Amino acid sequence: MKKKIFLVFSTSLFLIYSYSYSQNMMTKEQFIEQVFQKHDAYKETALKHRRFKHADIQPLIEKIKQQNTTNVPFAVSSLGKSSEGRNISLVSLGTGKIKILLWSQMHGDEATATMAMFDIFNFFAKSEQTANELDALKKDLLSKVTLYCIPMLNPDGAEVWKRRTAQDIDMNRDALRLQSPESVILKNIRDSLKADFGFNLHDQSILYTVGNTPKPATISFLAPAYNYAKDINEVRGRAMKVIAELTETMQKFMPDQTAKYSDDFEPRAFGDNIQKWGTSVILIESGGYANDPEKQHIRKMNFTALMTGIYSMANQSYQSYTLEQYNAIPFNERLLKNLIIRNLTLKKDKKTYKADIAFLYNEVNINANKDFYYKNTIEDLGDLSIFYGYQEIDCAGMTAEEGKVYPQKFSSLDEIKKLNLKDLYKEGYTAVKLENTKTKDDFTYLGINILLSSNKIDKKVELGKNPDMVIRQNEQVRYVIINGFVYDVEKGEGSIKNAIIYK
Repeated sequence: MKKKIFLVFSTSLFLIYSYSYSQNMMTKEQFIEQVFQKHDAYKETALKHRRFKHADIQPLIEKIKQQNTTNVPFAVSSLGKSSEGRNISLVSLGTGKIKILLWSQMHGDEATATMAMFDIFNFFAKSEQTANELDALKKDLLSKVTLYCIPMLNPDGAEVWKRRTAQDIDMNRDALRLQSPESVILKNIRDSLKADFGFNLHDQSILYTVGNTPKPATISFLAPAYNYAKDINEVRGRAMKVIAELTETMQKFMPDQTAKYSDDFEPRAFGDNIQKWGTSVILIESGGYANDPEKQHIRKMNFTALMTGIYSMANQSYQSYTLEQYNAIPFNERLLKNLIIRNLTLKKDKKTYKADIAFLYNEVNINANKDFYYKNTIEDLGDLSIFYGYQEIDCAGMTAEEGKVYPQKFSSLDEIKKLNLKDLYKEGYTAVKLENTKTKDDFTYLGINILLSSNKIDKKVELGKNPDMVIRQNEQVRYVIINGFVYDVEKGEGSIKNAIIYK
């Protein structure tokens, strides 16, 4: 009898505790709102720019090793070495039965999600103190899932800021042959874990749009196909439902800037094959967002999407979403240009014609690939009415001419710094001459092109060229185009992010 009373009493206590615990648990909507709004509190401040290296994240991984506690069960292990001998780490977190594998920087120059991954580590490691509901929810998540995270799968590529491995293999086309050690590492960890879910984390060009709209595809999702027929089995269908839920979250904080990546089957790719091998794969491609060259806002959106996904997988909230919702997500299209100059009157061989001009902004790596400058070129010209620009200027009724080189030579950069550039722009000058100066730099932040011993400067408006242009309206200079950047002389607006030093 005593045993029966004790059992009833124990069960009652458990039910009371469980009810109290569930009552203190915040809703999914509250959780996602907190995650988004408080991102700055979790943001890993050591990673402020995209071009960090393997050596930059090693102290962060060492710090994670010290954070393994009862409340925050972190573990760090080595999966092996890259082609050039750099260690590839696995950071695991949680004790739950649902296994989630996340891998980032399979392509060395695609680092946005890596930053977000370290933000996630900080999120789980940080005690909220005043937000007991959030602490309780963190514990609940980590009791249901275990995260297995590879922050930098291709450290050799990251070192020189390139897509491929040190062997020049695109490891996302090496899932079958497994010729790079990094590919073998990913295959082995997938097979040993047999993870339920996988996040395949990438960056794509910033020039993709959400369907045929001017909106950049800031985040593109995909549940990769596992065969040419694009069949949908339980594994792929589960990934589709998760993406439907993630898209709903993105819509809340970033309306109409979420798209779907092409679902064409690629038999050599890891995402497609891991889907085939039984892990529900969600591809996240980080695209573009206006005025976010270092992708810090997109980092925040990655963090929010991944945390939504973890919550969804832990609580199976994705089950309430449908394949129809996934299919309704528009595909991304490559319809964006960095700059479009529309309806400009040009002159060639004494004949005039009207054309749109699109500039492509090209990043040139400097400082051991830790930084970059822009050296921009004309990507397209003609009728570009089907395309959109991050920046557009309508030059209907305006005419273009070559920028002029200021006749006076200067002996130092300090002399050039003292110039009133707006006055020079009004006169149609877009370049100056500098004598008796040697510099290793190929660019300048002074806002005007600099010629040293050479006069080799692009003048013609042609594909692949980078001409200085002066655009006149009613015979007055309205715009100058220097290195593909626009300055509005009339309004005194615009920024020449960097100009070129011609040697």
